Amino acid sequence: MGLELYLDLLSQPCRAVYIFAKRNGIPFELRPVELRKGGLGLGLGPEGSGRPNTARGDAGRQRLLGARAEKGQHLSDAFAQVNPLKKVPALRDGDFTLTESVAILLYLNRKYKVPDHWYPQDLQACARVDEYLAWQHTALRRNCLRALWHKVMFPVFLGEPVSPEMLAATLAELDATLQLLEDKFLQNKAFLTGPHISLADLIAITELMHPVGAGCQIFEGRPKLAAWRQRVEAAVGEDLFQEAHEVILKAKDSPPADPIIKQKLMPRVLAMIQ
Repeated sequence: MGLELYLDLLSQPCRAVYIFAKRNGIPFELRPVELRKGGLGLGLGPEGSGRPNTARGDAGRQRLLGARAEKGQHLSDAFAQVNPLKKVPALRDGDFTLTESVAILLYLNRKYKVPDHWYPQDLQACARVDEYLAWQHTALRRNCLRALWHKVMFPVFLGEPVSPEMLAATLAELDATLQLLEDKFLQNKAFLTGPHISLADLIAITELMHPVGAGCQIFEGRPKLAAWRQRVEAAVGEDLFQEAHEVILKAKDSPPADPIIKQKLMPRVLAMIQ
């Protein structure tokens, strides 16, 4: 069995892994894990072609992908066989499994012959990418995630109201983080760590599309950041960029969650966005 990626493009780290693999021509089997639904559907064909993958893989793998569960798919016992942490993204490469998006991106970067600019060999250039990757987990990711959930996912998907005061505080915190992203990392460069796109830019843009999907106009009044976004889109390819973000850009249209799924998801969501 070749490389398999377990993803839901609703998730910002999943989008980064998906774009990186597709942009660099890395062959993989896409195994959808829908965070908002019960059960594990069949995997898709090579490189996320959209074709049901019923002919490949052992019987046990197909039973896993065909299992039904009354909870978000990542919380099912079936998916726990792939990732005991019950999170996406996850990677399976033969008998080897790997979790955590940064670890997956670095694994793909090292295994396949991709351009050096993604994760430079130069010591200091690489350190700049590492610096951003270390910062973003508790800064940009947290605030983009909170913006999406407080503005859309809580009131629309889970049916839980969010007070105007809490939403205003969340958006103010996001705005401060965007200013830090510009001042500390982007500055006057073409990309976050230098003249070429890197993993830092890919991870950053997929995070920022969370509040965009919630209807936040985060690039208005920020011409420097808006120009950076256009450069990133051009570097990865506009069609691929739109493909990867189709799901999140429709987040506002999410149907209400099933009560059982809501009960399962709520404690994890609250812990995730603290």
